[in-house]
Amino acid sequence: MTDAAMDDAAGLGGLTVGAAASHLGVTVRTLHHWDRIGLVRPSARSGGGYRLYSAADLARLHRVLIYRELGLSLDDIGELLDAPAADMTVPLEHQRAQLVERISRLQAMVGAVDRMIEAARTGILLSAEEQIAIFGERWKPSLTEVARERWGDTAQWAQYAERAARMTPEDWQRVADNVRTLEQDLAAAKRAGVRPGSAVADALAERHRASMDAYFDCTLSMQVCLGRKYVADPGFSAYYDAIEPGLTVWLRDVIDAHARHRGVDPDAATWV
Repeated sequence: MTDAAMDDAAGLGGLTVGAAASHLGVTVRTLHHWDRIGLVRPSARSGGGYRLYSAADLARLHRVLIYRELGLSLDDIGELLDAPAADMTVPLEHQRAQLVERISRLQAMVGAVDRMIEAARTGILLSAEEQIAIFGERWKPSLTEVARERWGDTAQWAQYAERAARMTPEDWQRVADNVRTLEQDLAAAKRAGVRPGSAVADALAERHRASMDAYFDCTLSMQVCLGRKYVADPGFSAYYDAIEPGLTVWLRDVIDAHARHRGVDPDAATWV
């Protein structure tokens, strides 16, 4: 409420419902409702007998708007407006505590959104030094930028960013440890002559697919596409074959056989 509005009300003997609504930024219907429930009733009268809002009425309306902005119900607002000044302290202190709690929640939400934005931009919320410490000397921090350029506009990248935003360095360490264990088990199975399609190979394929859940929900069809990517991409091939010669092709065959056992035709697999 502006000082000019108060002056207008005092100087003109009061404001009409329409003028008061305009000054307050509310609707005429709202003022009629507040009048009907006895929250704020216009107390002045025009020469023609029309009810007008006096300066005191407008001040009361202004308090209603403040209390409503604080989230109080109209019933609570009515009690506060008519309560002695001493009785106003307790409900207002309670409302203040609720507002502080709400601000805290909103600040936490802002922080979470900021982390999601940063994760979507960078791919991982770890410094280059932290990445190497967790994923090993062979890890190249630039790979996250390459991945973002390739898949940054996909639903899977968005899902990954949402999950990465919640992950701590300790979470990433657990992911890295699980991947290293899986790679060692894959290499050992390859050396032992485990055949794609066997029960042992199928279990390893399922562990591989489950390892993708740290990043996004990976379907059997998507896993087949990943297996093909490993073989076709020199970077992936070099990575897996450095663990165990021939591991890349063997892993692709293991993934294909597992998908076939689960009713997915590897030759018709798509990224869905």
